[in-house]
Amino acid sequence: MKRVEFLDTTMRDGQQSLWGMRMRAGMALPVSPIVDNTGYRVIDLTGSSMFECLIKYNFENPWEGLDLLVESMPKTPIRGGMRCNASVTFGVTPDSLMDAWMRQLNEHGVRSFWIYDVLFNNDKTKRLAKIAKEYGSEVSGAIMFTLSPVHSDEYYARQVKELAASPDIDTILLYDTAGVLEKERLSTLLPAICAEARGKPIEFHSNNLLGQSAKAYLDSLELGVTILHTAVRPMANGPSVPSIEVMAKNVELLGYSHNLDTSKFSPVADHFEKVGIAAGFLVNQHAEYDVMSIRHQIPGGMVGTLKAQLVQHGLSDRLEDVLEETARVREELGYPGMATPFSQLVGTQAVLNIVTGERYSSIPDEVIQYAAGFYGEPAGPIDPNIMDKIMSSARGPEVSTNPPPQPTIEDLRKEFGTKDDDELILRALVPGEGLEKMRNSGPVAKSYPYLNDPELGRVAALMKVVKSPVFDLKSTSMELSLRKD
Repeated sequence: MKRVEFLDTTMRDGQQSLWGMRMRAGMALPVSPIVDNTGYRVIDLTGSSMFECLIKYNFENPWEGLDLLVESMPKTPIRGGMRCNASVTFGVTPDSLMDAWMRQLNEHGVRSFWIYDVLFNNDKTKRLAKIAKEYGSEVSGAIMFTLSPVHSDEYYARQVKELAASPDIDTILLYDTAGVLEKERLSTLLPAICAEARGKPIEFHSNNLLGQSAKAYLDSLELGVTILHTAVRPMANGPSVPSIEVMAKNVELLGYSHNLDTSKFSPVADHFEKVGIAAGFLVNQHAEYDVMSIRHQIPGGMVGTLKAQLVQHGLSDRLEDVLEETARVREELGYPGMATPFSQLVGTQAVLNIVTGERYSSIPDEVIQYAAGFYGEPAGPIDPNIMDKIMSSARGPEVSTNPPPQPTIEDLRKEFGTKDDDELILRALVPGEGLEKMRNSGPVAKSYPYLNDPELGRVAALMKVVKSPVFDLKSTSMELSLRKD
């Protein structure tokens, strides 16, 4: 009997997609030992954007919270994620800071990593993987999937071949941020990937934005996938991944085995449902099949950000226009995959085009950097007319002729005034007064208040019957400001 392994992403992608990365350590600590004893292959937990959010919005020390959570889950490998050339905002992070970020996560007990780059700067991924191996950690090389005329099976197979050739890459992760993969494409894509994976396990992560990811998971098992990413039901679906409750049941019905203790699902789900309701966050989401989502392929969390940006400009009724414009901008920019940072870059450029009333009259520096090749080589050619507009814009000449610097780690320690790399990373993520507010807030709480409120329990019971269909996400921290220059 074929065995399926599950990776739990309740505390990472689940809360990132539904809670805008606002999960405090105390929101998870009461049940993290239960998660640890459920039998998951890996527990996905952290990333640099979550660190930034914890500091800016929760005034919580992310290193302290990470230590508490890792200590509470000693049995299961804890995973961290990173974009191979950025741990700080949307720009390009110096290699030396990325290396320090990888080392410090390992120093704090993270022992599994997924490393990605939408433009597949695989040399950087492999460099970081080698550092992870200094600590004996597992590394998954991510294949960020997107639908476009230039992203063929052959294109992805080439990336897998290069990643799998590295002895420091242990698994290949097929990551579908927009949840667009269906059996027809999987039936050609996965054989192409498996043929180049050198027998390394294939993981599958699909955000359930179109309501079809659970079916895609089942189809993928017939085509070589052995590891599925799920979350407990209140933190699943909609912009998050399929629920572990339905996937464990589905694989059993289809004759597959797994190592999970299904009795652990309910207490974890009940806890996160109560926490989400108490905090005013989304739980128990679902999504409908929307063809426009296939065209723009914006991840779910980004929809909420776009809404927030439009509200700022009194244009809340223009969301559909922005989504259509996003699809157009994506095509003009060479079909970048719609994951960080490009979902934000493309989405924000689309908002600017709508807000200003003149397309590309205002262009963020990050879009100029992308066009200049500072993020890597675009998958497809940028429209020549759009390239001319970008490079002839007010900021185009200056930005495009000044590539991001590559200081040494010693240079960075001197710049930020510390020899402690934990502190260096915090200062690089949130320079200024944000860190002082965090420090003045006291130690990390080990539980979340209000959970014993009888009124909350009554509301939670009602929420189990009336599932909220609302898809208006809290604004995420990784936002580009709309400039009016």
